[in-house]
Amino acid sequence: QVQLVESGGGLVQAGGSLRLSCAASGRAFSTYDMGWFRQAPGKEREFVAAISWSGRGTYYADSVKGRFSISRDNTKNAGYLHMNSLKPEDTAIYYCAAKGQYSGGYYQRMFYDYWGQGTQVTVSS
Repeated sequence: QVQLVESGGGLVQAGGSLRLSCAASGRAFSTYDMGWFRQAPGKEREFVAAISWSGRGTYYADSVKGRFSISRDNTKNAGYLHMNSLKPEDTAIYYCAAKGQYSGGYYQRMFYDYWGQGTQVTVSS
């Protein structure tokens, strides 16, 4: 079991920045790939970014490429999502998730076994 807790969400103006954190506990987080997903009201949960267990591979949705950056620190059992140039359409609840490194693709939420409770990000225009 891996427990995940997100933090760092809040209200920010368009063009601003936020850093989300994901604190992990339980089984060896360093052996899991990590992803960030988001869900806006009335919409399905969508992929945002992912990072491999080693940190060597990173993956992004086209909508955030060049603006968001994912990272992790396995010595601290933590992952991060750095969000720059935020837009109102980035408003959503953001979830971090973990999956086994052999359990399938990074982009599909179905492969992620563990989820946090989410943190709200609101971008005002």
